[in-house]
Amino acid sequence: MLEYASIIVLGILAQWIAWRTKVPAILPLIIIGLLVGPISTLFMEGGEKFIEPIWNPETNHGLFPGESLFYFVSLSIGIILFEGGLTLKRSEIKDVGPSILKLITLGSLITFILSGLAAWGILGISPTIAFLFGALIIVTGPTVIAPILRNVPLNKNVSTVLKWEGILIDPIGALTAVLVFEFINAGGDHFTAHALKQFGLIVAVGAGLGSLSAYGLYLLLKNHLIPHYLINVFTLALVLMVFVVSDELVHESGLLTVVLMGLILGNLDLPNFKEILYFKESLSILLISILFILLSANIELVDLQQLLHVKYLLLFLAVILVIRPLAVFASTINSNLNLNEKLFISWMGPRGIVAAGIASLFGLKLTLNGVEYASLVAPLVFMIVLGTVLLNATTANLVARMLKVIQEAANGILIIGAHKASRLIAKYLDDNGRQVVVVDNNASNIDRIVKEGLNGQQYDIYSDGLSDNYELNDIGYIMAMTGSNEVNKFAINKYGEELGSQGAYRLISAKEMKDTSLNPTDGLFSQTDDYINLSEVARDYPSIHELPVNNSEELKSALEAVYETTSAIPLFVKQSNGKIDIITSNVPNYEVQESSHFVYLGKNIDKTS
Repeated sequence: MLEYASIIVLGILAQWIAWRTKVPAILPLIIIGLLVGPISTLFMEGGEKFIEPIWNPETNHGLFPGESLFYFVSLSIGIILFEGGLTLKRSEIKDVGPSILKLITLGSLITFILSGLAAWGILGISPTIAFLFGALIIVTGPTVIAPILRNVPLNKNVSTVLKWEGILIDPIGALTAVLVFEFINAGGDHFTAHALKQFGLIVAVGAGLGSLSAYGLYLLLKNHLIPHYLINVFTLALVLMVFVVSDELVHESGLLTVVLMGLILGNLDLPNFKEILYFKESLSILLISILFILLSANIELVDLQQLLHVKYLLLFLAVILVIRPLAVFASTINSNLNLNEKLFISWMGPRGIVAAGIASLFGLKLTLNGVEYASLVAPLVFMIVLGTVLLNATTANLVARMLKVIQEAANGILIIGAHKASRLIAKYLDDNGRQVVVVDNNASNIDRIVKEGLNGQQYDIYSDGLSDNYELNDIGYIMAMTGSNEVNKFAINKYGEELGSQGAYRLISAKEMKDTSLNPTDGLFSQTDDYINLSEVARDYPSIHELPVNNSEELKSALEAVYETTSAIPLFVKQSNGKIDIITSNVPNYEVQESSHFVYLGKNIDKTS
């Protein structure tokens, strides 16, 4: 009982340490796993591990009998990858889609071949085990990429490439590892035909069953055939069932199936999507915490001691300094990524749970089958996992700043409230090249935003979800425009410093509109327009106009013309260089460039009238 409880307690402790120190959780998790596993044999009575993942009948000690540990590992990885697939949005990859596709195909092939050759040549192990190692380290796990993206405000191209590669490449690496594993078991006899057949079956079952399951769940939720209180657990049960059925149909096809299932669901107009995503995120954190401690603890001390030899360091350096950059640069030829972006992506190749989990599974099976050097598979992969995570987590910020892929000036705009006026304003800003994210707690409002081709996300601003969303790293302005003055004030106070570093504004209240002495410094648009006025103008005159202005006097004249009518509301000053200044209720003295524009919502006005 103590061991079972310790895994969960230590796992969550590691997650908390990671949060406090701003490093990927995998780092403290692996360290704790090694401490309670192989390292604990140095001080435990009888030389046993404090936590022994696999049951040993001779010592009557261990947690999982037979291969049950690896059944648990496989199912857990399936859930984690499904949750990763839910976060992938087609709209994110319009600029870098080709680069991502090449990274997970050509880049994977280069990594597989060169890593296998390096392990074979440097370590002198058998070529089959060397290429199994090469297949296993293809992956760059989302469990380690996400915390780095959350803590380092990278530009959109870099963060999108790393995020998508980290999730999509997991089933690619797993599939390659399965094919090499099957080759080793088959002894090479008639393997080419077998491999091609196996590959085709995995892709066919993954695509077919993944799509069918995603649309099936979508229809069940859309037609309210699942009660609200069962949605999360029903989805979990369905993912597990689909994973197992897929694996039963074609061995090791489950990972691809659940990734595609999550990807399709994440891009459908799915009811209760946020609830499902939050539940899966919490479950993934728990599973990752348990898995890394178990898999790290399962390594033997003698295998760790072997890794102290200099040749293993040479292999590690070859992987991070030669093979990863070659794969990235070959995959991004003629892309819109610049040199510095390619260099940073080359530097960022941390491996995660899929590599560690499958390495432990295959390493044990091959060791039991008496395959030479098989016991080295798990320690070698854990060396790459621990080394790349430690290196990338500690240097990501520094390297990003050196290569200037950090967003020095955050110019994105976060709009809180997705009503009609917000949608009109968001569309105008998006059409003028500003990154805009609209958040609302109302799912139907977000649906309208998304259908208009805008970035809408369902959030309760009283939760911590916004703070944890690394996709908002380039947000510098907040416009709180809900119908509740309390909500608007709360949003400004809570997120103003973090997400509104360039400016945080809110609609004024009815009381502030009537009493000019209460004019707040963070009021939006004007002293004569609150939420009701804004909504009425957007309903009656749903158009945004631009009026040419060449200096401050012309802007002042245009503002006065708007103030004289109740059918128009000032919004922005669009400078001639493309910069957009938000107009506030206290109307500061704007510097207006020649050939600029005054932007307003509502009835068309004539500033000369």
